[in-house]
Amino acid sequence: MIPNALCFGDEFPAAGAPCLVQVEEHGLTVNFASDTTDDQSESVPFSSLTVSAGGLDHDQLVVKWAGQKGERTLYLKNPDVIRAFRQAAPDQLSHSFEQAAERVRQVRHRSRLVWGLVGGVFLATVLGLWFQSDLLVEIAVSRIPVEWEQKLGESAYRDFLSHQEVMKEGPAVAALGEMTQRMTAQIPDSPYKFEVTVVKSDVVNAFALPGGYVVVFTGLMKKAESGEEVAGVLSHELNHVLQRHGLERIVKSLGIMTVAAIVFGNQQGLVGMMKQLGVELFTLKFGREQETEADLTGLQLLQRAKIDPSGMITFFERLSEKDEGRMEWLSTHPMSAARADRLKAELAALPKKSPEPFTFDWKQVQASIGSQTVVVP
Repeated sequence: MIPNALCFGDEFPAAGAPCLVQVEEHGLTVNFASDTTDDQSESVPFSSLTVSAGGLDHDQLVVKWAGQKGERTLYLKNPDVIRAFRQAAPDQLSHSFEQAAERVRQVRHRSRLVWGLVGGVFLATVLGLWFQSDLLVEIAVSRIPVEWEQKLGESAYRDFLSHQEVMKEGPAVAALGEMTQRMTAQIPDSPYKFEVTVVKSDVVNAFALPGGYVVVFTGLMKKAESGEEVAGVLSHELNHVLQRHGLERIVKSLGIMTVAAIVFGNQQGLVGMMKQLGVELFTLKFGREQETEADLTGLQLLQRAKIDPSGMITFFERLSEKDEGRMEWLSTHPMSAARADRLKAELAALPKKSPEPFTFDWKQVQASIGSQTVVVP
């Protein structure tokens, strides 16, 4: 006998007894085989049966009747048997079948709704973490002490300078010092003590590390046509530090789990993980929003310091146009016409202030570091 249903009754085990159900013209023939009974069959007329939906998922047909040994319950799941049962059943059972079918439809609809809701919540959570990751990063960064940030930046800064030819004095160093002093004087509440270093290199570049450490290459100073242009680049880099963009990129690169750990107070392992980044600090690229923020806040800082802000725009435009975006500085600080236009619009909206010239002569500054042509690979 190959069972196609499960039967429950007083003489059967609590887990039920497998049985074979056959649909006849008069009703059902149920063949039982259990440890507590001899093989036997029972014929039940349709008039003695009641029908409903049941089972764990309400996907089974539950048939009940009063047998010779008490009430018995039959659970049918085989679709062929259920179909044959429904076709052969008399009219008086049709209503019960309809009710059972409706119950099955309701349960299945509710199940789909629940699983759809669970899937929707899961998807919303994933998307929420994805789109809100920047917000989580900002919260995490706000929980990191500035002292930690300074130690991280200083370590990478000292290591980098140990392999470079650093200019410690001369007109170029003095010029950068004057620019830095005029701008930092307009940041009275800054938690950073900026340190700007001139490095001898034909690379047209400048970069800032977390904690207030800035490097300007002589290649950039040779390429600029005025001190105001270099000041524009320097202001941009200072504002990357002030907005903690470098630290944001580091935290984001460590992953969402680390970010969550920082947000919820577990910061102790952060310093060790950040130190593992090592040279990667120099390759972390800022996002478009961070670049735009550094541009706009840099422009505002220049104006407060009474340094001509147009120098920032002209230098960026000239590099973009003449060198077709091949400059190394532009490779990490992408320039576009739209970005330049936004700077121009921001400059036009700022209150007019008369700029004050620098005390140094820019041509003499450039002469002090060499006048040879900068070769860009």
